[in-house]
Amino acid sequence: MATLLLVIIYIAFISLGLPDSLLGPAWPIIHKDFQVSISYAGIVTMIISGGTILSSFFSGKLIKRFGTGKITAVSVFLTAAGLAGTYFSPGFLWICLCGIPLGIGAGAVDSALNNFVALHYKAKHMNWLHCFWGIGATAGPLIMSFFIRKNNNWRMGYGAIAILQIILVACLILSLPLWKKFQQEETEQTTDSIDIKISKLISLPGAKPALTSFFCYCAIEATAGLWGSSYLVTAKGISAEVAARWISLYYLGITIGRFLSGFLSLKMNNKTLIRLGQIIILIGVALLALPLFDIFQMFAFILIGLGCAPIYPAMLHETPNRFGKEISQGIMGIQMAVAYVGGTFMSPLFGLLSKLIGFQWFPAFLLFLVAIMLVSSEMMNKILKHRKNEVQKDTVEALGSE
Repeated sequence: MATLLLVIIYIAFISLGLPDSLLGPAWPIIHKDFQVSISYAGIVTMIISGGTILSSFFSGKLIKRFGTGKITAVSVFLTAAGLAGTYFSPGFLWICLCGIPLGIGAGAVDSALNNFVALHYKAKHMNWLHCFWGIGATAGPLIMSFFIRKNNNWRMGYGAIAILQIILVACLILSLPLWKKFQQEETEQTTDSIDIKISKLISLPGAKPALTSFFCYCAIEATAGLWGSSYLVTAKGISAEVAARWISLYYLGITIGRFLSGFLSLKMNNKTLIRLGQIIILIGVALLALPLFDIFQMFAFILIGLGCAPIYPAMLHETPNRFGKEISQGIMGIQMAVAYVGGTFMSPLFGLLSKLIGFQWFPAFLLFLVAIMLVSSEMMNKILKHRKNEVQKDTVEALGSE
């Protein structure tokens, strides 16, 4: 039963990745069809991100009330509705409106599934699930490009993926009894749990460094992906075609790295994987900054991708261990929201800074974020170690008093 549910979750993660990368390849045609500026894509992206951040913040309370299975099914339905609405869009405003259910659905299901896997499955599955998300994110543009190449119709790309999402909704509805069994198990394990306000969750010991780590990680991943090609072209004099190809290797590094991290997690704990990933990113950023042959820039982005690979899944899987199973869903939602904030706003911030200081400061910007993430992670480890020592001390004192 657990295996069947895991298969459904794997399929859900592929499906989650499909819509995330659709707007980019479709927008060059969409903005012409609706006669709006090409820069308006940023407005749509911000609306989707806003919905994602909002639903992530409140996902804990919703999942506690309705259960992971129902929230997942409803969230995927909202995503399907947003995609279908985009297919029928008569104009730009309608696409903006459709971005609301797209964002809300994505945020809630992401938080729900990540916490569910962190509670019930081993770390290897968290890595492989995020690898499968990468497969979906890669397949989305391929599906869109197929329909654009075939008849220059971006609507069919959205329609095809909307149909796939609806099929997933049907599978999720049929699987609700499986989710219910796990929900009953969660209820039995957390009978003494109470709803905790977001402000109190943020004030928990270790919450701030954990949230800072999530913020910085997603800022690094998004900034490297968005501005890496521009850095190579403007600061290193590499052709746009070659730069685009090298950045694709960065994303390939993340996907392959997460597949490999699943095996590494059998021998290493989450803390070690996070630290290893951060060190690899540092090496990659150092290669970017050093005045070496151009080919080393390619290796640098591959290393940054490989370094990014284990960090996010490992931090997610570590959440119940850091804060306890009883409140992991609440803190998970906040972590996801803060991660989206980092990914949404820090990369545009560097875009603004680049106008003032130039793209040659791109490695320094990444180094700044990696340094903060590394310090925050080590602060989190120190808090966990102190907590463990306190528990051991209390245990020894209790045994000694008997």
